[in-house]
Amino acid sequence: MAIDAVEYIKDHGAKCMFSAMDATRTELDYLIDIYKEVEKAGCDIINVPDTVGVLSPSGMYQLVKSIDQKVNIPIDVHCHNDFGIAVGNSLMSVEAGASQVQVTVNGIGERAGNANLAEVVMCLHSIYGVKTNINTEYLHETSKMVEKFTGVHFPPNTPIVGDNAFAHESGIHTHGVLEKSDTFEPGIMTPEMVGHRRRIVIGKHAGSHAVEKSLQEMDIHPTVDQLEVILARIKDIANKGKRICDADLYAVASSVLGRNLGKETIKLKEFSVMTGNLTTPTAVVRAVIGEEEVVASNYGVGPIDAALKAVEDMMGGYDKIKVRDYRLEAITGGSDALAEVTISVEDTDGRVVSAQSASTDIATASVDALITAINIILEKKKLWSMQ
Repeated sequence: MAIDAVEYIKDHGAKCMFSAMDATRTELDYLIDIYKEVEKAGCDIINVPDTVGVLSPSGMYQLVKSIDQKVNIPIDVHCHNDFGIAVGNSLMSVEAGASQVQVTVNGIGERAGNANLAEVVMCLHSIYGVKTNINTEYLHETSKMVEKFTGVHFPPNTPIVGDNAFAHESGIHTHGVLEKSDTFEPGIMTPEMVGHRRRIVIGKHAGSHAVEKSLQEMDIHPTVDQLEVILARIKDIANKGKRICDADLYAVASSVLGRNLGKETIKLKEFSVMTGNLTTPTAVVRAVIGEEEVVASNYGVGPIDAALKAVEDMMGGYDKIKVRDYRLEAITGGSDALAEVTISVEDTDGRVVSAQSASTDIATASVDALITAINIILEKKKLWSMQ
C-alpha cells in the first residue's frame, strides 16, 4: 500500500513525503524496510513522527540515527508534546541526521501540541549554530498574532516569546542586566533577535537601580534619599499583592517629590457605548487634548474593543498609540463585581507604558486605564506642548 501510494503521487509529477504513522512504536526492522521500499518507489523525503509523544530524546536520537544509516533521502521529524519533550526530541533528531523539523506557532497541535516553532528555531540558531530560513525577528509578533486569532493564550513564562522571557525584577538581576545584558540573559539570544523587548519589572523584589532607571525614562530624577523613599513605598504596595504599573510609580514619585510631575494632556469628558444582540458594538469618546476638544467613534467585536479603538482613533491626529496588552481581573464577587483593568500601550518608538483602573463598569475601567497610560507616555516622550 505504501509503494502504491508513492508511485501514484510520483506518476502525477508531485513531490512526495512519506510519513509512517506511529513510527516510534513500530518494530524497527519493519519500519526501516518500509522506508527503504518507498525510497525505491521514488519518495523524496521520509517523515518520522512521534505520533503520541512517547519516545525519550535519547531514544529519538537512536531511532533517527538508525534510519539515517539505512536510507539515502532526507529525513523529516514530527514530534508531539505529550510529555513536554517535543522540542528536545526535535533537536536530538537534528543531531542524529534529520534535515527537516515540523513545528507549529506556539506549539499548538493535537492534545498537548507539537514542537514549538520559536523554541526549536532559536535553539538551532543560538545553541547549535544551525541556520534555518526563518526570519527570527518576527517570532514574537507572529506568536502574539496567532494567540490573538486562536484565543489560545500562552503563559508569561513561555520561552522566547512570553511576556517574562526577557523581564527582570530581582535587584541583583536588574542591576546586572542594566550594566551588561548577558549577565542574566543567554547572550547568544537577545530580545531584538526575536522581535521582543527587555523589560524591567518594578515589584517587591526590585532594587534601586531598576526604579531609578524606570524613573529616568520618565524624565524624573530623584535624589538618593528620595529614591530610597520611592523604593520603600513601591515595595510596600507590591507586598500587598498589587501589580505595579507605570502609573503607580509615577504617582508615588509625584507624592515623594511633592509636586505634580507632568500635565494631563488628555482630559476625558465623556464616553458612551452602544451594544446588544441586534447592533454592532459602537463607542463614542469626547475628550480635550491640550486646548482642543476631540470626538471620535469606532466599532468593535464588543463594547470594550469599540471603546478602546475609539480612544486610539482620537489620538490619531496627535500621536499614533496602540493598545499592546489588555488584562481584566474580577477582584470581588457577584454580578456587581469590582473589575481591575491593566492596559499597556505602545508608541511609534516602541516604548511601552502600563496603567490600571478599577470600577464596577468594565468599559469605564478600560477607558480610564487607557487614558492614564496615554497621558504618561505622552509626558514621557515630551512630544506634546500646550502652545
